[in-house]
Amino acid sequence: MKRFVIFIYYLFVALIAHAEIESDGNTMIDSINNVMSVNTNELVNMLDADPNILLIDVRTEYEVLDLGRINRGQNRNVPRGRLEFEVNELPGIDESTTIIVYSNESKRSILAAKKLEVMGYNNVINYADGYNAWKDSGQPVWLSDMEPDSILYRLPKQVYKLVAIPSEIVDGEETTPRIDKIAVEGLYSAIGATQPSTYENSNHNNNISFLITNDGVLVFNAGGSYLIAKAIHDEIKELTDQRVKYVVLENAQGHAMLGTSYWKDQGAIIIAHTEAYKKIRENAESIFDRATRSIKDKMIGTRVDSLLPDQAFGNGGIILPMGDTIIELLHLGPSHSVDDIQLWLPQHKVLISGDTAFNERMLPVFPETDTAAWIETWGKLEELGAEVIIPGHGVPTDIETVTRFTKDYLLYMRAEVKKIIDDFGGLTDAYNIDQSAFRDWGTYMDLRQRNVERIFNTMDFE
Repeated sequence: MKRFVIFIYYLFVALIAHAEIESDGNTMIDSINNVMSVNTNELVNMLDADPNILLIDVRTEYEVLDLGRINRGQNRNVPRGRLEFEVNELPGIDESTTIIVYSNESKRSILAAKKLEVMGYNNVINYADGYNAWKDSGQPVWLSDMEPDSILYRLPKQVYKLVAIPSEIVDGEETTPRIDKIAVEGLYSAIGATQPSTYENSNHNNNISFLITNDGVLVFNAGGSYLIAKAIHDEIKELTDQRVKYVVLENAQGHAMLGTSYWKDQGAIIIAHTEAYKKIRENAESIFDRATRSIKDKMIGTRVDSLLPDQAFGNGGIILPMGDTIIELLHLGPSHSVDDIQLWLPQHKVLISGDTAFNERMLPVFPETDTAAWIETWGKLEELGAEVIIPGHGVPTDIETVTRFTKDYLLYMRAEVKKIIDDFGGLTDAYNIDQSAFRDWGTYMDLRQRNVERIFNTMDFE
């Protein structure tokens, strides 16, 4: 009898195990038929309409780094395997939050959606098309590395400007006015990532530009490491035999100057503002150490003992003689730091603005940033009448675009902070300023609260 009971017990266990094996992931997915879903067009419309929607990417961190993610401000990455433990920690989430989950092809996301419903979340939606469909349809994606075969985040590209071609009479017929895109002779820019420095973007998270003239090459920004500088030089040598004569540092930040030792080895003259010279002299080791923690072995070759500029200039500017090309280095005034400089090409009406102007990402307010002075400096930038601006971050663009990402943002934030101060509010009130209009900007999640805090603390004493 005892043996019979044992036999029945093990038979029961075997049947359960068999049933569990039969109930695989696909079977589980087939059994889920009451989860709300949206397609790509519906997802775009919902994200545009509601900044408070929470978009959760349930893929692993490795997939996100390798394949990219949906580039919208509501996006968060919580892998499905950790969903139950981490979703409750997301800021602002409660049982009424609208949550949209996605994975590559919707398999993991529909399981995650069902799990969130079981956990008590009432408004859960599955993005049924999945990330692959989003990417294939040309919707905006974020990639940790745009050029996996190069240490550069992006390779240098020719800079173009738009030129209005008026109507004219050809063979007795009037042509239609049009806009043509023409290359700015000899000018190229390698556009960096709009995120903070990471191992994946190799500290190439700013713009590195160069100008080829008939009397040598000028490089604007040395790059964030010896290897970044070398990679830029390799690209230059594919285009010209001219030597690199000058390297200009937009300021004293690591991604602007840590490649200096490479360029010195090539015989280039390094130029910066006097304030940048002081900062590099005083802070080179700490800047070097911070970059090393971020990009680790990619700092090979970078030397901290050879980072000082060879030449520095004060307020106003200097003119560099380079053959037929007129190059003006300017210091228009303090912007996101006191040492920011610009390069102006009056013949082409092209401005390399450095970090005085931003595009595609939120600007950083440093502890020493004078936002009121930055707005005053902006007036001098506008007076130049640039037709193309290569900002410190983001793709080359026009004055209207960089104004929106720079001056207009500063004006809005200062106005909102002033209201709070005038009403005798505090920093806690400032943290609640509505910044949803900027949610799709790069570095939004990294900088929105830090910027509020620094603007508030400065204006509280103005």
